[in-house]
Amino acid sequence: MKKAILIESDEPPSQAGVQRALRLAPSTHSSSTFRRRYFPDVSPQQWNDWRWQLANRVTTIPELERFVDLSDEERPTFKGHGILPLSITPYYLSLVHPTDSSQPIRRSVVPTHHEQLLSRGEAADPLGEEDDSPVPGLVHRYPDRVLLLATNACSVYCRYCTRSRRVGNHGRRDGLLQAQWERCLEYIRSHPQVRDVLISGGDPLTLPDKRLQWLLSRLRAIPSVEIIRIGTKVPAVLPQRITRELVSVLRRFHPLWISLHFTHPDELTSETTRACGRLADAGIPLGSQTVLLQGINDDVPTMRALFQGLLRIRVRPYYLYQCDPIQGSAHFRTPVERGLEIIRGLRGHTTGYAVPTYVIDAPGGGGKIPLLPQYCLGPSADGDSLMLTNYEGGTFHYPTP
Repeated sequence: MKKAILIESDEPPSQAGVQRALRLAPSTHSSSTFRRRYFPDVSPQQWNDWRWQLANRVTTIPELERFVDLSDEERPTFKGHGILPLSITPYYLSLVHPTDSSQPIRRSVVPTHHEQLLSRGEAADPLGEEDDSPVPGLVHRYPDRVLLLATNACSVYCRYCTRSRRVGNHGRRDGLLQAQWERCLEYIRSHPQVRDVLISGGDPLTLPDKRLQWLLSRLRAIPSVEIIRIGTKVPAVLPQRITRELVSVLRRFHPLWISLHFTHPDELTSETTRACGRLADAGIPLGSQTVLLQGINDDVPTMRALFQGLLRIRVRPYYLYQCDPIQGSAHFRTPVERGLEIIRGLRGHTTGYAVPTYVIDAPGGGGKIPLLPQYCLGPSADGDSLMLTNYEGGTFHYPTP
């Protein structure tokens, strides 16, 4: 049994729900122990400052070797020029196992030589986003919604990132960024059928509060925009970013939804629990999108632990994605049958709220296509009913008119 964490907190009494979730959070790591070992001169206040975390990311091989023993598969990666740069926050590095290269968290952020191998069907832009981009930084694929790519930067780079072709630019070019945003906003204004805007990147929550407030206020001022969504992995990799000041900005722009990205139950730490609690307490609905990854989360017990853990911190599992065929992703991608087995192992064995929709984002720009196990067996022999099978494999008949 994993021990529960009891945490001293300065949260007001209204945070009682957050504290209950914290007590349920598994004791998977101690970032304070990690800090004292590797950053002995850094105070808790510095460690919990998201700007310090960003400024002290691990981005080079000499830095990484200070914390982990690289395996033979990991070491050759750095001999050539990779497409996707290395970046890990000190906080997230505290979750990485220092010697076990097969650890799921480590595999998701430390590159290996497999990334340099191009397999059949892989592409730099497998979803065809560039083909559906009417102006730079905007993707308009579905009739009533657009994807606004607000930044190319993330705090941590997932090795299976579907936008590895474009993320990684950390340079501050506010003038160029502002000009691109203005063109995106003008496009949205001139297309009143757009009622839903997803702000992604990169990770938009790596932007300063004032920049986010500017963008959100301009979007909210467009009459046709009904819903604003933000896609982010910050609560999992940089939970210190979810400050009271940030939440104060976000809550001004309801209806606002946030799509989070979680990969493994080891990410559900006390810090992440508090971050999600602050967002949920601000009335922001939280959904999670998980990518199915071979050797990382491609089994029922891992996924059940992740999805049930997300519900405990008030995050609804929303999508389970088949890994996109980006270049060098073959070692991450599973057979589709594996995903169907996981959905079959969840449905009926846990609450429906913990069962996401399993989808393939169709290569070439086809959009998200849901996949389900075969529960409908077809008409009965006499044609009077529809034959169904349940989660236990039992057969049932539903009378047809």
